Amino acid sequence: MLKPFIPIIFLTISNVFMTFAWYGHLKFKSGALWIVILVSWGIAFFEYCFQVPANRIGHQFYSAAQLKTIQEVITLIVFSIFSIYYLKEEFRWNYLIGFVFIILAAFFIFKKW
Repeated sequence: MLKPFIPIIFLTISNVFMTFAWYGHLKFKSGALWIVILVSWGIAFFEYCFQVPANRIGHQFYSAAQLKTIQEVITLIVFSIFSIYYLKEEFRWNYLIGFVFIILAAFFIFKKW
């Protein structure tokens, strides 16, 4: 019964790793770029350890377009939390409006017409 949710859980975990790999270094701008790249690659390895199975398992329940849409919505949620609490950046009203449009896109992708 939980199987359709396993890809969503894996995609969420994957996105946490991805967000730290891509943006975590912004708090450490004085570090050497080559070190940042290597550390990011190391973190991204764990991202792929969850991303690939999420898509493989998820494709049993969702189309590729639906999986990509789920991933994008999760990415926005994870990144919003990350940017507010880790990077200490402000969440602005226009970000919310943009996210609402993306959620509307998800509605159209999942709607059975």
